[in-house]
Amino acid sequence: MNAVFLDTVGLLALWDIADQWHMPAEEAFAEIVADRRPLITTTFVLLECGNAAARRPYRAEVVRLKQLLMARDELLIPMDDDISQAWRDYEQGQAGDAGIVDHVSFAVMQRLNIRQAFTNDKHFEAAGFEILF
Repeated sequence: MNAVFLDTVGLLALWDIADQWHMPAEEAFAEIVADRRPLITTTFVLLECGNAAARRPYRAEVVRLKQLLMARDELLIPMDDDISQAWRDYEQGQAGDAGIVDHVSFAVMQRLNIRQAFTNDKHFEAAGFEILF
C-alpha cells in the first residue's frame, strides 16, 4: 500500500480546531488511518510543527506523533542528496516558489516514490504530487 507524506500544513490543520481546513483534514486523515496506509514525514516537517505548536494546546500532539513515527520507523532524516536537490530546486524557484522545507519534502517523496501528501499546500501540486484535502 502506498505511503502518505505528512506535511506541516496538513498536520496543523488536523490539530487546530480553529483552522479553516480542520474538518477536511480530519476527514482525510480518518480515511488514511482506516486504510492503514503508512505515514511518512521528515524530521524537518516535525521541527516545523514543533515550532508552530510551541505555544498551542496541541503541543503534546507533536510529541505523540514523533513517538509514533519513530516507533514505526516512519520518521525520516533527509539524506544529503535530498537536501542538495532541494537547494537546487529552491534556487531555481521550482514548485511555485515553495519554501526550502517543502523542497526537502519533495526530494524525499521523489526518492521514495510517494505520490500523495496529507496537505492542501498548493506547492505540492505544483511539484507534481496529489494533495489529499
